Amino acid sequence: MQSWSLRKIPNKDEENRLSSHSDLMRHLLFHRGITDEEQAKRFLNPDFDVDLHDPFLIFNMRRAVDRILLAISANEKIIIYGDYDCDGIPGSVILHDFFKKIKYDNFEVYIPHRHREGYGLNVHAVERFAQDGVRLLITVDNGIANVAEVDRANELGINVIITDHHLPQESVPKAFAILNSKQAEDSYPYDMLCGAGVAFKLVQALIQQWNKSEDSPSTLLGTACRTKIPAGWEKWLLDLAGISTIADMVPLTGENRVLAYYGLKVLRRTPRPGLLKLFRRAGVRLDSLSEEDVGFTIAPRINAASRMGEPIKGFEMLSATDEVDAGLRVDYLEEKNGERKKVVAKMMVEVDKIMAKDNGSAVIVVGHESWAPGVVGLAASKIVEKYDRPAFVWGQNEAGEIKGSCRSDGRVNLVDLMVTANVSGQDDNGGLFSAMGGHALAGGFSITRDKLERLGERLSATYAKLLKSLPCRQAGDPDIFERGSRQILVDKEITIDDVNEGIYKTVEKLAPFGVENHRPIFLISSLEIYRISFFGVGNSHLKLEFKNSHEDVIPAIAFYYGEKDFGSVQLKVGNKVDIIFTFESSTFGWKNELRMRIVGIK
Repeated sequence: MQSWSLRKIPNKDEENRLSSHSDLMRHLLFHRGITDEEQAKRFLNPDFDVDLHDPFLIFNMRRAVDRILLAISANEKIIIYGDYDCDGIPGSVILHDFFKKIKYDNFEVYIPHRHREGYGLNVHAVERFAQDGVRLLITVDNGIANVAEVDRANELGINVIITDHHLPQESVPKAFAILNSKQAEDSYPYDMLCGAGVAFKLVQALIQQWNKSEDSPSTLLGTACRTKIPAGWEKWLLDLAGISTIADMVPLTGENRVLAYYGLKVLRRTPRPGLLKLFRRAGVRLDSLSEEDVGFTIAPRINAASRMGEPIKGFEMLSATDEVDAGLRVDYLEEKNGERKKVVAKMMVEVDKIMAKDNGSAVIVVGHESWAPGVVGLAASKIVEKYDRPAFVWGQNEAGEIKGSCRSDGRVNLVDLMVTANVSGQDDNGGLFSAMGGHALAGGFSITRDKLERLGERLSATYAKLLKSLPCRQAGDPDIFERGSRQILVDKEITIDDVNEGIYKTVEKLAPFGVENHRPIFLISSLEIYRISFFGVGNSHLKLEFKNSHEDVIPAIAFYYGEKDFGSVQLKVGNKVDIIFTFESSTFGWKNELRMRIVGIK
């Protein structure tokens, strides 16, 4: 059941520190932790040249750059080894585009197959690289956990440069260089970059060194093209860095906000044939392209390639320069995305049958041997959305291994939940999970069949214990949760007459929205319902209409409307309701329409 409360109102002293802004903007900035004019300036108007840090501040960056330039001078074969998701793939294209720019062709991009090879480096691929004469391997968005695989590469004479953003484990690989600002030795000012963000910083550093020809002996660059890269060329890579920053759900603060902000600007002007064709197929307008188009159009199609087919096709779509090739890759991604939707829909039918016998456990655990591990994460997200509890969903791969994905309801950190549950039993022979990892809101796990039957009970007990230990949060935090109900913090109460282009433009100055920069939520009280309708497949979406004092009709929509959203609220024409919502501008049918996206109704 949902409940909500209004955020704290800033006092006069706090407001005066942002005196050059409107009342609404001061209020919204305050609840994003922005309390003075300098912070506001940097947040509202990110400066690419000022707000990005020197890439050489990243630990091991100089060592990595020197090794790559040495490989170029010696014409060594290089492998770019990218993860198969919408972080590793765009990040791999970033490095690919750099090598193409300097006309270095002795390199290949390798994206492992999700189901046959799994996540990260694998020994069989490393051994094939050695047979092919590879001397340098650069990872993108993976590698920090691959101790044995890097050891094997070292044995075979392959230097490995790891670029990753995942949390290092107790043992780290003995790579030639590791670029990951989460390392204890790293003092880089920002440690929340995504994988493609780290790759972008590497290319920034490479360009700086490449253009300093006077600092390098002439032999360093061999016969490679010595034309300097034009100043600012790397900005054309921001579409890729922006896609990954938004899709990988890293905090949109600091450098990530800069990458996402400028990434969207470049995306609206992208020359990439694959993206242009994808946008046309999906009906995305470039002039109004937003972070939601990345999250709901680009990312699902790139990820569908690895979930349902060949992940390299996602790379080929992004890197294509030929119109025909780009079109074929987009066709492939569209087909796989369609298959993905059908598989997940079928899976959710089974989930709903299981949940019809729900015992009210704190954590939902469901799975089946026939479910593909590559898509269970999508089902987990839908389960959390529908049933408002953490979800652990498992399937079985071709080797008969039980693998799953989990998503959080936001109340408890998933990594804490898995780590605590893993060691809480005395009969697990080394732990509940065979493998586990992830972030606060999303993760993955492996488990043996004999431990699967007690997974739900253990997770629910651990969840309850962790929930009780949480410190009380203060009003003004991004989200507040109470046991048994989700408490939503509302930014400001307004009237129906305030729903206009002016307030929408003010809100949009805070974009792009995402983790740690949520869309502002507004409250309007005692609204009389003017009209009710339903739309979409199976009439699953709700549309309410209200009138303002000028008799203008203001629409409000709720996707996948159901009892879970609004409980026992009686929706009848003439009834009065309180509504909380976010603003959005719809361009469906190539018409602009300002509307309210319903978050809750009382």
